[in-house]
Amino acid sequence: MEIRVIGRGALAGFIAGVLGFVFARIFAEPLIGKAIAYEGGRGEILDKLNAAVGKATEPEGPEIFSRTIQSNIGIASAIIGFSTAMGALVAVAYLVLHGRFDIRPRNLAWLLAAGGFFGIYVLPFVKYPANPPAIGHDFTIATRGRLYLTMVVVSLVLIGLAAVAVRKLLPRFGLVSSVLIASVGFFVVYGLVIGLLPSLGNLSANKEHVDQFGFARAATETPQPIVNITGKPLTIDGQTIAPGQLVYPGFDADLLWKFRWYSLINQLIVWTGIGLVFGGLLERFFGTSRREQASERSVRQPATAG
Repeated sequence: MEIRVIGRGALAGFIAGVLGFVFARIFAEPLIGKAIAYEGGRGEILDKLNAAVGKATEPEGPEIFSRTIQSNIGIASAIIGFSTAMGALVAVAYLVLHGRFDIRPRNLAWLLAAGGFFGIYVLPFVKYPANPPAIGHDFTIATRGRLYLTMVVVSLVLIGLAAVAVRKLLPRFGLVSSVLIASVGFFVVYGLVIGLLPSLGNLSANKEHVDQFGFARAATETPQPIVNITGKPLTIDGQTIAPGQLVYPGFDADLLWKFRWYSLINQLIVWTGIGLVFGGLLERFFGTSRREQASERSVRQPATAG
């Protein structure tokens, strides 16, 4: 039975991933293209400014995959692969919890998908929201990855502890009071965690990389406007850049907001799809199993009576 349930979870994740890919390809991918264009223009200006003041510039690395591949095959494999894996993970969690609660298989699948959506995405998103390609420095990739993974683990653990607390408090306080008490405890601990973890702009590596053009101190890694703060005029492409003059704008706030909003919607589509499809498949699977068992009993009864 385990393999068949996990297979249904993976199938549900695959279907949800296809829906998520369609949404991301239509709405999010154009924003990614704009972010990459911004990043390219910003890098070009920084190279010219650094050359004007005699600083060495690093050559760009080769493009391993073209934008066409990235925006189609790349995004499809990422979203569908992630969704399929999450569907299988929900199925494993279902197998662990199945039979321990008096709840319909469909409803348990919905609750697990909802827990995955909040624990794996929404709660970490509050501290470390999704960013398009232009946001984030190469020298903090590993640190950012570890911080995000920490938020995911902590969020899932807190959700699990809150569920256990509700179950322990239920006989004494009733359902509503138990949920309220567990929720308050959850948000207190969660608030402490997001308060203690550092903002991305305050990472030690970012503090070490403050310079006159490429990076300004801020609470995030969102690119700030590039301004000539050398105190002297600079000549770039035959144009004179006066001291204090804006050379290149900061990252578009509207683009950043839309990307994060679409990322949230995309994950909502994926996890809702997993919950609905997996729940429906479970209902059919266990309904068929019950009918087969009833049929077997009806066949055995005459033989036993004889």
